[in-house]
Amino acid sequence: MASESPTPADYSTLIGEDGKNRTNVKCLHCGSLILRAANSDFDSTAYDLPVAKQKRQTAVDKEEVFASETLKDFWMVKDMYTFENIGFSNTVDNRKYLTCADCELGPIGYHDLETKKSYIALARVQHV
Repeated sequence: MASESPTPADYSTLIGEDGKNRTNVKCLHCGSLILRAANSDFDSTAYDLPVAKQKRQTAVDKEEVFASETLKDFWMVKDMYTFENIGFSNTVDNRKYLTCADCELGPIGYHDLETKKSYIALARVQHV
């Protein structure tokens, strides 16, 4: 099996001198290829991303706020067609959440509809 994603202190080993990903980026759960090496740029912007495993909300629960965590360190992709396998959620506040297209687990990142850029959290994928 492929190695787990490194801790935040180890992320520097994943970033090439050009600021791009040195390795392929794969789903933590099923190992599906999401991005090939050298196809995204490192971005240290912080973003509140919903926690991956939560109960599905019903119409009555819509008042509740999803649990989220602030993540920093993303792979930024300028063109959504760069991805090998990625799924997009419905639009939420001018953003779409990104999931693995094969196992549909996530969110592993988000797509900003205004800038047309996508962001994959380094902490939610594996690098091989």
